[in-house]
Amino acid sequence: MTKRPADDPQAKQHTGRSISLSEALGVSLTALYSNKMRSALTMLGIIIGVAAMITMVALGSGAGKAVEARIAKLGANLLFVRPGAASVGHVHMAAESEVNLTPDDAKALARECPSVQAVVPECNGSYQVKYENKNWNTRVVGSTPDYEWVRNSPVERGAYFSNSADQRRERVCLLGKTVADNLFADTDPVGKSIKIRGINFEVKGVLQEKGVQGWMNQDDQILVPLQTAMYRIMGRDSYSSIDLRVIDDKSMDAATLEVESALRRRHKLVAGQENDFNVRSMADVAATLGEATKTFTMLLASIALVSLIVGGIGIMNIMLVSVTERTREIGVRIAIGARRRDIMTQFLIESITLSVLGGVAGILLGVGAAALLAKLYQWNILISLPAIFISFGFAAMVGIFFGLYPARKASRLDPIEALRYE
Repeated sequence: MTKRPADDPQAKQHTGRSISLSEALGVSLTALYSNKMRSALTMLGIIIGVAAMITMVALGSGAGKAVEARIAKLGANLLFVRPGAASVGHVHMAAESEVNLTPDDAKALARECPSVQAVVPECNGSYQVKYENKNWNTRVVGSTPDYEWVRNSPVERGAYFSNSADQRRERVCLLGKTVADNLFADTDPVGKSIKIRGINFEVKGVLQEKGVQGWMNQDDQILVPLQTAMYRIMGRDSYSSIDLRVIDDKSMDAATLEVESALRRRHKLVAGQENDFNVRSMADVAATLGEATKTFTMLLASIALVSLIVGGIGIMNIMLVSVTERTREIGVRIAIGARRRDIMTQFLIESITLSVLGGVAGILLGVGAAALLAKLYQWNILISLPAIFISFGFAAMVGIFFGLYPARKASRLDPIEALRYE
């Protein structure tokens, strides 16, 4: 009498043995290799998602570090006083919307604030400037010679104007590098004459390059003596802002209180009345820019995550197709003793293998793309190891999540129906 497979001890032993991880991985790689093009296209969504996340975070982190470096060059112990309340009725007010900052205010700050080392008034506006047949719209800043060391803005060529030039309202100016490049190209501008609002100004020097700070290009400006700017160009008797250099970093809080107290007395504000000016430190500026950069980076990373999810949907779609194509194979394996959990593990490992391989390829592509952008466009980048680990881990989880349903479907196939499948 012939024994049935179920009565055969060896068959029972085989039926009771679970498939090993190495065996499942080998079968997975074989199945994926037999459909190379389909596997590559399936991984493409994961590759793009991981690469996009790494590249975007590298660019965002690099921009944040660049902002910190530029702010560090300006100095951490700076205060900026602007006219107008910080907010009125929860609405941010524009500068000079209420009360102007006057020369007497600047004198009071220099006299009454022991923690303040230097007071540098500033007035500014946007104007059209001209040299021969070239025009450029730029920011004109009027300030005193102390602007050089308070705002860390030395000259690259030429020399700063003097206090006497400021008092005599001389028509001299210093060009930012962007303005110099656009008006003079390769010509040395020192000693040349440009027109600001139709008034001739002699170029005394070119400021050192400082780059972009936040949304403002610090090199796209022209610096002129304060009195010249106020009375020859802008026709005003008040300041746009007052910049203060504090003795040291530890005195920032004390200096802020001294400035607020002095200006409140000057502006005759009673207790409980809101300030008609606002005081910001360089630390506040750095924090604001840092938050903006972080938000932008998170937005870019979120967009990249969408690509990962789309890639996961692609994996689930292909795995469902694979289950359908291999229905008869699944039935044979169950018939010769494979457990349902073995079938489920097999297809789940195939899904994870697709996502992991896609994640590795995405990491290489992302790092390479970030390095290429830095080289071609001189962008600041900072490769983030946490971003690499997070994106890779998310890719693996995508493989598990989107592979679970097809794997479960494969494991629940009726072996009899599966064997009949053609």
